[in-house]
Amino acid sequence: MKKYENTGSKDTRSGFGAGLTELGQKNENVVALCADLIGSLKMDDFKKNHPERFFQIGIAEANMIGIAAGLTIGGKIPYTGTFANFSTGRVYDQIRQSVAYSDKNVKICASHAGLTLGEDGATHQILEDIGLMKMLPGMTVINTCDYNQTKAATIAIADHHGPVYLRFGRPVVPNFTPADQKFEIGKAVLLNEGTDVTIVATGHLVWEALLAAETLEAKGISAEVINIHTIKPLDEEAILTSLKKTGCIVTAEEHNILGGLGESVSRVLALKNPAPQEFVAVFDSFGESGTPEQLMEKYKLNATAIVAAAEKAVSRK
Repeated sequence: MKKYENTGSKDTRSGFGAGLTELGQKNENVVALCADLIGSLKMDDFKKNHPERFFQIGIAEANMIGIAAGLTIGGKIPYTGTFANFSTGRVYDQIRQSVAYSDKNVKICASHAGLTLGEDGATHQILEDIGLMKMLPGMTVINTCDYNQTKAATIAIADHHGPVYLRFGRPVVPNFTPADQKFEIGKAVLLNEGTDVTIVATGHLVWEALLAAETLEAKGISAEVINIHTIKPLDEEAILTSLKKTGCIVTAEEHNILGGLGESVSRVLALKNPAPQEFVAVFDSFGESGTPEQLMEKYKLNATAIVAAAEKAVSRK
C-alpha cells in the first residue's frame, strides 16, 4: 500500500520562498511585501534578486494589505508575507474591505499557522484563520501539506485572478508529494484508494493520514486518503465519489473544529449525502507553549487520533 515516501523533511515556508523566487524570475508583475519577517518567510532570495519589486513594510500589517491592494490597480501581483495570525486576525477589516470586497488580486501568504508554530504559544498559534478567510466572498483558501506542494501552489496562484489565502507552516515536515506536480486550485488529490473509510486531510495532517492508513490496513480497515489542499473552493465531487464507496468519513486538520475543513465537509454531507463523520481537529480551545510534537500529541492531531476516529466512523455505519 505504501506509495508515498518521505524524500527528505523540509519546512513548508521554504517551499513558499522557493516558489516566490522562481516566480520573480519569470513574471515581472509579481511583487513581494513583508511585515518585518523576511527570514521567517524565506523571502531573502526574492529581495536579493528583485530589490525594486520588494517592499519591507515593517510591523504595519494593515498598511501592508492596503499597499498590496493598491499595487493591483497598476497590474502588479502582490504577495504579502507574515505569520498567519498577523495575516488574518490582525488585518481582517483591511482584507475584507480593500481586498475581498474590492476583488483585488492579492495573494495573502501566511506562515507559522496552527499549533506547530510551537513554543511561541497561544497568542501566535492561530487556529481560526481558515474559518475567517473562507467566509469572505471570492476568497480562495489553500492549505498545503509539504515543501513541494507549497512551492507548486505559490507558483500556481499567480495565474489565478482574485484574492487568495495561502496557508503553510513553520516546522520541518515530511516532503512526499512529487516535485513536478501540477497544482490545480480546487482539485483534491487522491493519495490512497480504500473501501471502508474516507480520510480527507489538509496541511500537516495529510502525512499523518497516510501513516494512519497503514495502521488501519494492518487492522483490516481499508482507508481512502484524500489530500484537500484547497479548502475553498472545495472539491465536493472527490469527497462524494469517495463516500459512495466507503460510507463514512474522517476530516483531519490543524485548525479549530469550528470553521475549518471539517465544517465545510459537513455542509456537503448534509446537503448531498448524509453519512457518519468524525473530526480530528482542535476542539474549541486555544493552544499553548510546547514543541510541535508535544502539542500535536496533546491536542490529538496525529496518526493515532486519525486511526481512532476512523474506527469510530466505521462503527457508526
